[in-house]
Amino acid sequence: MDVRYASSPIDVKGYDTTRLRQEFLIEDLFAPDELKTVYSHIDRIITGSAVPVMQTLSLPSGDELHAKSFLERRELGVINIGGAGTITVDGMKYPLRYKDGLYVGMGAGDVIFESDNTDNPAMFYLNSAPAHRVYPTTLIKPEDCAKVELGSQEASNHRTICKYILPGQVESCQLVMGMTNLMPGNVWNTMPCHLHERRMEVYLYFNLSDDAVVFHYMGEPSETRHLVVRNRQAVISPSWSIHSASGTQGYSFIWGMVGENQAFDDMDAVSMNDLK
Repeated sequence: MDVRYASSPIDVKGYDTTRLRQEFLIEDLFAPDELKTVYSHIDRIITGSAVPVMQTLSLPSGDELHAKSFLERRELGVINIGGAGTITVDGMKYPLRYKDGLYVGMGAGDVIFESDNTDNPAMFYLNSAPAHRVYPTTLIKPEDCAKVELGSQEASNHRTICKYILPGQVESCQLVMGMTNLMPGNVWNTMPCHLHERRMEVYLYFNLSDDAVVFHYMGEPSETRHLVVRNRQAVISPSWSIHSASGTQGYSFIWGMVGENQAFDDMDAVSMNDLK
């Protein structure tokens, strides 16, 4: 398990490109027959992936958690961005198609990932947060999720937000999770941008070709920075940072939030005139 520590916005002002990428960018997710996790001290979120190809993969507790099982004190959200697969939770099987999701509640023991077809393996993307009570494990179909359409073709930010885990739909302790899909011909997301001091966020960008990139914008509104992000790479966004992007082509991204509350609209808008 890779461990990342929290960073002060004052310190980040002095980071060069290499340091920014080391602290906030997760580049090496989705390796065949590997389960990878990154533990961030920012609200204790764990970001990870499981790509079972020739073998099944089990979710380990890891020495860093000092727990009998990974979910002894945690909850888990999973979205599949690969071929069809199955997640088995304490003997109960949950089949996941492309873009299907699964919420796994605190206290679950064995969590096992497998693919239906080795030629087109599942790619399970994971977000996990500390939990304080048990909510039921729930299979999530995107067609059953709440959706919001935002932006416009004229502003190149026409997009659909699909909410997977949130109060009133799939209950959790603090994890909120979903997916944003850009409409054809659009490249911007979350602009005008915002902050939410009460929650941090992780973005996973995918559906990019090998020669395409996304410019992820971060930092305080008065002193922004950017990270060049490629297909199936993730960015850790502290609560003090904006989180927006533009791409050289269309793309999708999964967002996961943890923190003080779960209110999706708890945002502090940033005026375009204040960006520097």
